[in-house]
Amino acid sequence: MITADAMLDAPNAALASTGIHAPTPAGSVSVVIPAKNAAAYIGEAVDSALRQSGIADIIVVDDGSIDDTVAIVRAIRDPRLRVMTNDSSGVSAARNLGARHAAGDWLVFLDADDRLRPGAVATLLEAARGAPRAVLVYGDYNLIDGEGRSIGRRDLLKGRSKPSGDVLQRLAAGNFIVNGGIMLVRADAFRAAGGFDVSLRYCEDWHCWCRLAAIGEFAFVPKLLLDYRLHTANTMNAAVRTPQDFFPAVARVFDDELILARLPEGAAARLRQAAEIHLVTYSATQAVRFGRYREALAYLGMVGRRSAKAMPRSAIKIALAYFGV
Repeated sequence: MITADAMLDAPNAALASTGIHAPTPAGSVSVVIPAKNAAAYIGEAVDSALRQSGIADIIVVDDGSIDDTVAIVRAIRDPRLRVMTNDSSGVSAARNLGARHAAGDWLVFLDADDRLRPGAVATLLEAARGAPRAVLVYGDYNLIDGEGRSIGRRDLLKGRSKPSGDVLQRLAAGNFIVNGGIMLVRADAFRAAGGFDVSLRYCEDWHCWCRLAAIGEFAFVPKLLLDYRLHTANTMNAAVRTPQDFFPAVARVFDDELILARLPEGAAARLRQAAEIHLVTYSATQAVRFGRYREALAYLGMVGRRSAKAMPRSAIKIALAYFGV
């Protein structure tokens, strides 16, 4: 585990201090798919990974399924595919388990109900070769429904710019990376950063990305590389999530010595407020997508109580969610 005392002033120096070296230019990729009762979609997710180039292995980590998830995966005959058991320890533990046993230089975390678009891994690897200091390379995604039909309009944002390089401050102010398959993570850096915090129920990915950003650079690829599925099961899950569910992760991020050591002096309070606003706004956009408009308005009011200046931007994001962007 990297300690804050080991961190230097710049992310590149911090990465060097860990003893992590750049992978070979070609790079191989391990796809880790946590799965629980995912029989309806797991075959499609695995197939989307098998069709990628540069794949060393695909590890499906079953988290206590009681449906046909494991049987479906075992019926797929490919030497790159493995199944592991996580005994219902949760999605973070499942991802960590898969990462520990991965053979690749890079990791892709793919949710069992999503699918990688053709050429996604090759696109990310190409970007990684052009950014040798990056510990994480990420792209963009579009929304699909339970039947696999496109319902998102993120193609309207073609070529949009998202942060690259030293992204820690920007990331601490709010997660701009969706967990589940649109990022390529250096396996050694992921392990050195400690993986996902299993004590966090939500936003464990954001905390992990912040720790990675404290030790290395990120690179963004302005392409739609993932189909992110919205369906009945995750609609039900979203229905019980509120901003208060996400705030423990805020406390975790801003109590993490590795992260704090790399933030400018005095910046933590400002960034923490920005992170809270980001998560409240995210809650509002999810409420809109699932037709809970009163909740969305209530969350917008929470933004206003934190910062009146932040309300217009939040309102725009909420409106874009209504139109599927």
